[in-house]
Parts: sequence; structure tokens; C-alpha cells
Amino acid sequence: MTNPLLQDWTTPFGMAPFDKVTDEDFAPALDTALGAHLAEIDAIADNPAPADFANTIEALEAAGSTLDKVLGVFFTVAGADSNPAREDLQRAFSPKLAAHFSDISGNKALFARVNAVWGSRDDLDLTDEQARVLMLTHRGFVRAGAALEGDAEKRMKEIKGRLAVLGTSFTQNLLADERGWFMELAEEDLEGLPDFVVAAARAAGEEKGVGGPVVTLSRSLIVPFLQFSPRRDLREKAFRAWEARGANGGETDNRAIAAETLALREERAKLLGYENFAAYKLETEMAKTPQAVRALLMDVWKPAKAQAEADAEVLTTMMHADGINEALAPWDWRYYAEKRRAAEHDLDEAELKPYFQLDRMVEASFACANRLFGLEFEPLDVPLYHADCRAWNVTRKGEHVAVFIGDYFARGSKRSGAWCSAMRAQAKFPKVQSPVVINVCNFAKSDPALLSYDDARTLFHEFGHALHQMLSDVTYESVSGTSVARDFVELPSQLYEHWLEVPEVLAEFAIHAETGQAMPKEMLDKVLGAATFDMGFQTVEYVASALVDLSFHDGTAPADPMARQAEVLAQIGMPDAIRMRHATPQFAHVFAGDGYSSGYYSYMWSEVMDADAFEAFEEAGGAFDPERAQALEQHILSTGGSQDAAELYVAFRGRLPGVEALLKGRGLAA
Repeated sequence: MTNPLLQDWTTPFGMAPFDKVTDEDFAPALDTALGAHLAEIDAIADNPAPADFANTIEALEAAGSTLDKVLGVFFTVAGADSNPAREDLQRAFSPKLAAHFSDISGNKALFARVNAVWGSRDDLDLTDEQARVLMLTHRGFVRAGAALEGDAEKRMKEIKGRLAVLGTSFTQNLLADERGWFMELAEEDLEGLPDFVVAAARAAGEEKGVGGPVVTLSRSLIVPFLQFSPRRDLREKAFRAWEARGANGGETDNRAIAAETLALREERAKLLGYENFAAYKLETEMAKTPQAVRALLMDVWKPAKAQAEADAEVLTTMMHADGINEALAPWDWRYYAEKRRAAEHDLDEAELKPYFQLDRMVEASFACANRLFGLEFEPLDVPLYHADCRAWNVTRKGEHVAVFIGDYFARGSKRSGAWCSAMRAQAKFPKVQSPVVINVCNFAKSDPALLSYDDARTLFHEFGHALHQMLSDVTYESVSGTSVARDFVELPSQLYEHWLEVPEVLAEFAIHAETGQAMPKEMLDKVLGAATFDMGFQTVEYVASALVDLSFHDGTAPADPMARQAEVLAQIGMPDAIRMRHATPQFAHVFAGDGYSSGYYSYMWSEVMDADAFEAFEEAGGAFDPERAQALEQHILSTGGSQDAAELYVAFRGRLPGVEALLKGRGLAA
């Protein structure tokens, strides 16, 4: 029987035939695809004709289409619906893929051709996009070690292979710890919990095969439990388990993995002639240097810490009034912050949550995209990888633009967090292809599915990434969609969050699940008024993580990352009652791969731009100003990485932003 992963897909819009693919298909399909890709690479490298843009750079762009198909399907299911077989495959595939791409970047004949095209670039009459693709291709080879020789070349290959294995192990250890722990709740332990938390706990108990409700380490369940449970002993037990993920000793402990990863990254950077890994990594970003990153983070840290310390005093007073005469602990903060929010803003999340139905928030994200960019969304009945997934055909003026898939609910087979990925990216070469884009979230499953306000922001955030993929309009896939500098990639996603806060959007889509009534204006005003509530806490937990990440990579790699983490937190004066958003053993952004390594700051860097960019709409005709929307699509959403990120932002806004709009938006301005 023919392997469905290797066939031409005759499904609607060339979607993956998920109903025909089995786990047994992946390994043989990968081997075939790797072989086909290497044959294409050898043909380019061994071409007797003089190297030019078409026979070298465009040929590289066209190579590997079968591999892209196989990996697009595999990594989708491995991340969002894993099982033991897929975890075994991931462990086997990681070193194999690392070796494959090392072979390509280390192909001397191929690099000689790329170098020849680069050397003759001034005589080639290239378009701006072609010149950019050539620069990125050449730079990618150099940064991958293509110019290395002898022992250095051999060692680079070993490092890449080992890092791939370590990244996979880190992810799987974290998933195992999250999946393996739960705390059973007796009926009396549910006292004080809102209905939506009780329903989520009962649903989690069913999934775990337990007779009653449980708390798991899924953020969508443990955070509301920490917010609402009056049982301090249970909050402490749950928090300590959450904080211990990846640091429980035994097979799933990630601390040694983190140490080895940091040492190998430093060695890799030095082989390429860089002082340290941060210098290597940041060279290609907007920030350029570790000094620029640290300056931004410290500009935000000082006012955020001051706000958090003032808030801690208020929460401590509230706790003492409850007869608990101890220091405020991390498992107390969310509980008393929620009480304070209810008192000061007269906002009760349990009362608020029925207004944020998942289906209505999905509609809201679509409606904003329609008003801004003319996109329309029609439900699509196609086989998908899990029953929870939904798909839509995205069109504009009747023309197909993309397929969008939403996979919104938490489950044991899905890694934590939320993300956007393209199973197929937009391109016009070597043939026109429309994108297939997926948003994966981890919302608690209930009927109807209700979101917290933070959940709704996450949904809009990931849909902003999806728009960056769907509205991409470039020629070459290597610069399509979100293929941009890491500290620019979060701009479209964080910017799109602002539309959730537009009063007319909430007035139309924040509809009560039971009564069908729109959110009352006084509640709407409170929601918007509370938008910066507890922002000291949120900013401190994030910036602390970003500073620790930067410190890991800016200098000599620490032999003991946990000691370095403690040292950094002591230096900046981390408040006792707040923990890093991602402690080292569970910091998947940094250790599951090197995507965000010395780059976790990029959310903040992008937020400086997103706050300033939304101000551009407000200064014009408001949130749906058509000229600003057109400029946003023209200069940012459609261009991918085809131009320098700073140039794109200046083209949209007329200048680069300062930190003022961010501090004002977070309620931290002096």
C-alpha cells in the first residue's frame, strides 16, 4: 500500500489526509523524503553550469517539498496529540534531522556555489526580495558553520546533533511531569471554587480515569485554582508541584539537560568566532546586542518592581486580615489579587467568564479580521488529526486565501502553552501555494466552553500570528509569513490583542452563555478599567525570566544554571512572593530548541512596537481605520521577512518607537 504522506494530496486545498495517515507511515516517509531532498541538494551542488541565482538559490528554495509535507504533518501531531509511538519517533527523528541539515550546511561544493552567487550579487539585477533571500541564504550557511574546516567542522556537526536530542528530551520530560501529577479533590475541597473551575476539575478527573475532580498542572486549570481556592494548604501543594516541573529528580529532571545545552551553545558560538551565544544569536535580530536587550528590560524592570512591591503590601494586609500572620507566599498572590480585583473593580471572574464563550471569541477574532482586511471564514468539513479540531476556508472577495485550523482544548496528549504553526507556508515559487495555518491552545473543556479574559487575549494573540501567515504575499517560502526576526515576530500577535479591548468588539461578542445578553456597559467599563490590574506581578514574572535567559547566554555558560538563576534574581531584587514565569527546568521557550534562547526578551521588544502601532490607529480614525489597516497589511503582514524588520516598521509608522507607549499601556508610567 502506498504511503499517504508520499502521495499527491487530492484533498480539498491539498490538506493533509489525516484520516489515512498512521504512526507507522512516518518513519519510512521521513527516510524517503530525506533521501529525495539530499538528491536535490547534490544535483544543485554538482551542477556543472556556473552558479547563478536561478540554478543555486532558487533551486534551494524549490528543494525539499516532500520533506516539508512529511514534517508538517508529523510535528503538528507530535506537539498537539502525542502518544508513546510519536514520542519514540520524535526521539529518533531529532538527531536524524540535525545530521541531515548539518550535511547540507556542511556541503562544501554547495556553499562554494552560494558564495559565488553572493560574490557576484552586484551584477545580477535582482529584485529587492531576491537580494534579501540571497543575503539570508548566504548568512544562514555561514552561521551554520559552512566555512568551518577539519575538526571544527566535525565538532559543529556533533554539537548540533546533541542539541537536537537534548531539546526533544527537555520537552518530553516536561510533558511527562505535567501529565503524571494530579491532586484529587474531595467534594468539600471544591468549596469557594466557581462553577467553571469545578467543571474543569471534574472533566480533568474523567480524563485521568479518577472517580472525582482533580487539579492538574495544565495552566488553564491550576491558575484558576490558585486564584479561587480558599484552602491555603491545597494551593501550596498545587503550586509546589507546578514549580517543580522538570526538577523532580529521576529520569524526567531537566537541570542537567539545561546545563549541557548552555555549554554546547557557547561552544557552538565560539567555533563561529563569536564571544558568546547571545552575541551570535542577537546578530540577526532587531536588538543586535545583549546590551540593547538588557537596557530595555531594565527600563521596564524598575517601574514594574516598584509597582509589584506596592501591590505586595496591599495583598499582605488582606492576608493578615484573614488571620494568616505570615509572609505573602507565591501560592497566596493570585488568591488575594483576585479578591482585590473583585473589591476594587467590582469584577468577579466567575461572573465575568460566561461572557467569554470560546465560540463567540473565535467569531470576534474573525469579525475584526473581516473589518480590517476583508477576510471571510467558512466552516470546512475535512479530516483533521483530532475530534476537537475545527477548520475554516479563508477567502477574500470570493478568492481562496488560506485554510485555518483551530485546536483549542487542553488534553493530556498536548504540550502546554499556545502556538501558531503553518503546515504549509504561502509562496509563489516554484508554484503558487496557499497557507494552511493552525492555532493550538490549552483552554479548559466545558459545555459551553468559557474563557478567562487572559484566555481570550491568548486566542487573539495566536490569531495575530495566523494573520501574519495567511496574509503573507511574497515569492519565496523562506521569507514567508512569520519567517522574520525573532523580536519582530511577536508584533502582529501582540498588536492583534488590542482589538479584544475595543469596546464595540466586546459589546457585540461578549454575550452571556446562559442569558444571551450582551455584557452590561458598567461591567464592560470595569473590564477595560481593570486591563492593567496586577500588571506589576505580570511584568516582574516575565522580565525576570527574560533577564535569566539573557544571563545564561551572555558570557560563560554556567555549570549550574539553577545557581545562576538564583544569582540573577538576587541581583535584580526579585520580590519574594513572585516566581519567574518560567523557571529554568520548565523553560521550554529556551531549552526545547534555540528559537527563543537569549530571545525571550522579544515579547517585550515587540510590545514596545505593538503599543506604538496601536496608537497609530487611535491617532487616525480609530481601531478600524482603513488606511492604517491597509498600511499594516502592506508593510508588515504581507511582507514576511522579505525586508529588514526595522525598515518595515518605519515604513508603517514613520519612525521607530520608544518605551513610553509600553509603560503607559501597562499602567506603569510614572
